[in-house]
Amino acid sequence: VQLQASGGGLVQAGDSLTLTCAVSGRTSSSPVMGWFRQAPGKKREFVAGIYWSDGDARYGNSVEGRFTVSIDNAKNTVYLQMNSLKPEDTAVYYCATSRNWRMVRFDSKYDYWGQGTQVTVSS
Repeated sequence: VQLQASGGGLVQAGDSLTLTCAVSGRTSSSPVMGWFRQAPGKKREFVAGIYWSDGDARYGNSVEGRFTVSIDNAKNTVYLQMNSLKPEDTAVYYCATSRNWRMVRFDSKYDYWGQGTQVTVSS
């Protein structure tokens, strides 16, 4: 399984940004896609997760209502639409796959990871 995250950049507070995760080699045994982020000096944080087959989604408390995760099955691509960005959203964002929907918020349950894309939000 290979994951390629892209779309990061430098934006101002209040702006929007969409991250893309291109997935190849994924099988039905890895039905969960997750987005995590890690800021300097902080632990990796759950951002959003989605169940590939039905689009059921979960969000971290800090992004609920501002971020939206979605899947394009035809393109094997997962998106993270980020609105109303805040300086505290600054981090490296990673996409990953998991077999375990019940543990969607736990990064230790993810098997494959993309390389990360930097998002910087200026105030």
